[in-house]
Amino acid sequence: MTRTTEGPALQGPAAQTLLDPLFGAVAMATLFDDRARLGAMLAFEVALARAEATVGLVPEMAAETIAAHADPDRYDLGRLAAETMLAGNPAIPLVKHLQAAVGPEARDHVHLGATSQDVIDTGTMLQVRAGLDLIIRDTTALAETLAALADRHRATLQIGRTLLQHAVPVTFGLKVAGWLTMAARARAALVRVRGEALALQFGGAAGTLSALGPEGLEVAVALAAELDLPLPALPWHTDRTRIAEIAGALGMVAGMVGKIAGDLVQEMSSDVAEAFEATGPGKGGSSAMPHKRNPVHLVAARAAAAEAIGCVPVLIGGMVQEFERAAGNWHAEWRTLPRLFVAAHGAVVNLARALDGLEIDPGRMRANLEATRGLVMAEAATARLAAAVGKVEARRLIERAVARAVAEDLHLEDALAEDPAVVRHLGPEALAETFDPAGYLGATEAFVDRALDAWDASRDGLPGPA
Repeated sequence: MTRTTEGPALQGPAAQTLLDPLFGAVAMATLFDDRARLGAMLAFEVALARAEATVGLVPEMAAETIAAHADPDRYDLGRLAAETMLAGNPAIPLVKHLQAAVGPEARDHVHLGATSQDVIDTGTMLQVRAGLDLIIRDTTALAETLAALADRHRATLQIGRTLLQHAVPVTFGLKVAGWLTMAARARAALVRVRGEALALQFGGAAGTLSALGPEGLEVAVALAAELDLPLPALPWHTDRTRIAEIAGALGMVAGMVGKIAGDLVQEMSSDVAEAFEATGPGKGGSSAMPHKRNPVHLVAARAAAAEAIGCVPVLIGGMVQEFERAAGNWHAEWRTLPRLFVAAHGAVVNLARALDGLEIDPGRMRANLEATRGLVMAEAATARLAAAVGKVEARRLIERAVARAVAEDLHLEDALAEDPAVVRHLGPEALAETFDPAGYLGATEAFVDRALDAWDASRDGLPGPA
């Protein structure tokens, strides 16, 4: 087939847009670009011919001839794009060009017994497998970074925030341990679908393999072995639960990244200023304001996560399909699933970039913890006083002291120290102990340990054979 520049261009592995490096998706994009899509579909055709050769339906020589012409670089993507516009899917023109390339001796053995959806879905499964391996690898590395960060800052005091307001003391390590458990669960979902959702698609025109007669199932078994894909109980042309599971796992990854990146964006805000992306030449500045230190990678991570999450409903909605072959919803997967992989992976990559060299300011964390002048220790004071006067009376006394502290701009400890009803039960030493935030961390240390232990126990669930 002569290579030309005619017709609409499809994306090749060298293609890169202005925004690709920003969103960190180049590696994944290469696995899902049009050259990779073409290669995966050709891999199906090669494996099919070889499987049919093993059961005697295709001559061995014809199968090897087909394999010799299955290099995607032999085919003109632009021309295939133009023909796909008329054919309705890329498998139809690809098969025609492959038949022409192998010559008269092998052309009748190309695509024997298969349908276009078999080629496209199985090719997609091959791309999905590679994509899952990549995102599992990088999500694993992300979790390892979070584990190290949680351990390092297990005792770094910080204010806990609920409804965006100061609540009670926590540690930065506990916050990161929470991120770690999210990352671990998202990664586990990826590993699960890597092991359970991949499958060969091979059913022929309407899922019966009728064109292959009694050898149909035997060919399917051989084809699954050739491609190292599980053989499902039956073809899944309009059963898109596998795609939905994959979409759900990737959506979970994106949501996890969005949560963590969102927290860190607020940590970098001028009013909080507790954690910062590392600086570097040309990074994080403003075109107008020289003082700015913008969260470049965190913003990109959130943007990529939002894009990924937006893809998930399309794929879930695509499960609603007609009879034995869909009229539109299957086709919507062709662009959406690759976009989901690229965006979800870009979110992970950018969060990892932000965490690399993350700067923590324990002094600012402590200052923010003290910013309300002891009000965040009101719960601790209530609990301690309740042991002497009961919970209801303790709450009444503490609320009265809080109101006075706010009205007169006092530290809550001072307001309590001037209340005879409180001092009768809590002297200066007891009050000092009560207002030490390090003494009011509850099970924080144990929770960090549990999160780290759970990650240690789960990290070995790496991608394995399909």
